[in-house]
Amino acid sequence: MNQNHTVALTTLGCKLNFSETSTISRQFKNVGYSVVRFDQFSDIYVINTCSVTENADKQFKSYVSKALKINQDAFIIAIGCYAQLKPEELANVNGVDLVLGSKEKFKILDYLNNFKKNHSGKIHSCEISETNFYRSSFSIGDRTRSFLKVQDGCDYKCTYCTIPLARGISRSDKLDNILRAAKEISDSGIKEIVLTGVNIGDYGKGEFGNKNHENTFLELVTALDKVDGISRVRISSIEPNLLSNDIINFVSNSKKFVPHFHIPMQSGSDTILKLMKRRYLSKLYRDRINHVKQVMPNACVGADVIVGFPGETEEEFMETYNFIKSLDVSYLHVFTYSERDNTQAVGLKNVVPNNIRSKRSKLLRALSVQLKRKFYMSQLGTIKNVLFEPENRNGFIYGFSNNYVRIKTPWRSSIKDKIIPFELQKISDDGLVTGEVSKMEAIV
Repeated sequence: MNQNHTVALTTLGCKLNFSETSTISRQFKNVGYSVVRFDQFSDIYVINTCSVTENADKQFKSYVSKALKINQDAFIIAIGCYAQLKPEELANVNGVDLVLGSKEKFKILDYLNNFKKNHSGKIHSCEISETNFYRSSFSIGDRTRSFLKVQDGCDYKCTYCTIPLARGISRSDKLDNILRAAKEISDSGIKEIVLTGVNIGDYGKGEFGNKNHENTFLELVTALDKVDGISRVRISSIEPNLLSNDIINFVSNSKKFVPHFHIPMQSGSDTILKLMKRRYLSKLYRDRINHVKQVMPNACVGADVIVGFPGETEEEFMETYNFIKSLDVSYLHVFTYSERDNTQAVGLKNVVPNNIRSKRSKLLRALSVQLKRKFYMSQLGTIKNVLFEPENRNGFIYGFSNNYVRIKTPWRSSIKDKIIPFELQKISDDGLVTGEVSKMEAIV
């Protein structure tokens, strides 16, 4: 037992990372550690790193510095995607004691028999080809929503992406395990489950290189829809070529799955999509959006876009810009292209200057603001089921509607952690939607 020892964990990056951090946190709790916030004094600090963001190294160093300011003798551990891709780089950061790769992170307790400060960071990492097993993960007790990992790794070869190098081949959890985890999450009182993974539409591939789909993603969501006690389920990012009309139609008729899709676009130019080695072209993307809106007119649809990819001319950028404007998209996640070691894109010609990348990013971010406001405006006057969060933030309580409209209303404890019918009335100065509780009794 480690009753006198404390650990603090933080997550950089995606919902998948968050689900794994939460699972590792429970491992510590199960052997007697006290888990504290990252801004509190702790014996151990664990940083779950991300490789996608442009400033991944700066982010990591910032958190190391924060930890050392609180406790100069703290034992600092790096895990996650960046730890797999750049273990030596992280190990050389002053204050880092241990770096664990993708295979080792779930065995973190095995490396803590003696957590005294090291003169330099020790690395325990494997070749990514060895990361072919599956480890179930979900978050619980951390937020209003739970992130449930259903799939890991990716078999796609997008030219800009390091994720296959950081997480390995595509593999999935067994259907029974997911249903069991979903029931556990629901029994804990959590109202919303977010399905997450690297490429969740590829769900069904087994461990150790078994590429035969034991179940499809449609079979997974159909089974989850029948689990008693689950209030609502949200699908995180899903590739357009894997988001079939059957899945869209299923969501439109489901009582638990919410009308919200996040569908990576990356570019509206077929020329650039081919250079990226994406598995679709703009026509298929348009068809998916149109079908979503045809069967669910009030659905929220988000998109990822990468700007400044090598070879992207001004004409091709404007093709993307105008393509987005022609679609019924609700918001954008805009990523400025940044070079990543060991990717094919690094060797491509016609590199876009950084100042032009920045300019294009600003234009698309401004467009995203317009799209979100337009979507929010279209929802005013309707009554939506809103899941409110538990925090009182300067006299307000916040939440999300089932179709992902961000809501704020004056604080009242009676609606926290509950799904409430809420009338959307106006957009406030901060861009969020305000209104009135339609009925005081919670739906859930």
